[in-house]
Amino acid sequence: MKDFYPSRVNPEPSIMERKDPVLYGSQSDGPLNNTELDFYKQNGYILLEKMFTDDEVDVLRKELDQTMNDHKSIERPDIVREQGSDEIRSIFEVHKNTEFFQKLSSHERLVNIAQQLLGDDVYINQSRINFKPGFKGKEFYWHSDFETWHVEDGMPRMRAVSCSIILTDNYEYNGPLMLIPGSQNYYVQCASGTPDSHFEQSLKKQEFGTPDNESLKWLVDQSGGRIDRATGAAGSVLFFESNIMHGSSGNISPFPRSNVFFVFNSIQNKLEKPFSDLTPRPEFLANRENIKPIQPKSFDLTKKLIQS
Repeated sequence: MKDFYPSRVNPEPSIMERKDPVLYGSQSDGPLNNTELDFYKQNGYILLEKMFTDDEVDVLRKELDQTMNDHKSIERPDIVREQGSDEIRSIFEVHKNTEFFQKLSSHERLVNIAQQLLGDDVYINQSRINFKPGFKGKEFYWHSDFETWHVEDGMPRMRAVSCSIILTDNYEYNGPLMLIPGSQNYYVQCASGTPDSHFEQSLKKQEFGTPDNESLKWLVDQSGGRIDRATGAAGSVLFFESNIMHGSSGNISPFPRSNVFFVFNSIQNKLEKPFSDLTPRPEFLANRENIKPIQPKSFDLTKKLIQS
């Protein structure tokens, strides 16, 4: 299949304009109004305050803590620990391996918005819970998710959206996600040289498929010098476009930061062979098996039941 977004093929990086829409749907397709949709289209993200109540967040936190405890002493590739410590950084594929998060991934509040933004039925391309502990949570350098998903996983086009459910208050000082508004409109073609099985290192510290300093500065200049931070109360939900440039600094505050993370992909945008010579990343990072459109369901978190 034609590669519309080549990257890591030349020794020098470059920038090209996006070839796909940012927004595929309209107000008639879902719960977001025109003002919210316009904000997403212009900025590449939208933060929806308190989508989940305090009672629901309490349940989510308990489930996250229980999952973290259950995996504390398990050594598997899908359980990623911080560099230099035993602290869990991420647990992947929770939508398959954990009943509660499997149900949560089909919650109508999330799925209806993803369907609206992508203008299509969706499935989960990747899921994880993230934990950035106080004092020692490490940074994650600037990157476009799509660049990695395209080159290393074989995602053909920019028709995916990430959804982050914020479970701890995100302050400016505990390593919140930073985003460059408008950067979703440009694709940074990164320099070549990625080793095979790069994911084994990149999940802790990404060194390939990241923008060079000049490209990053150019993107910030295009945004008018803006770098936005996704700060907000627990229970808020951040939706951000697959190609937006984002990253996070380390957390040296006493306040941990945790979230549940789902990547919704259009059912028409399923993964193919990687657009590179690299071996496809494993299933827990890039879902290829038993892909079916999600049926949105009403999920009473406080009762932990699915209702049709």
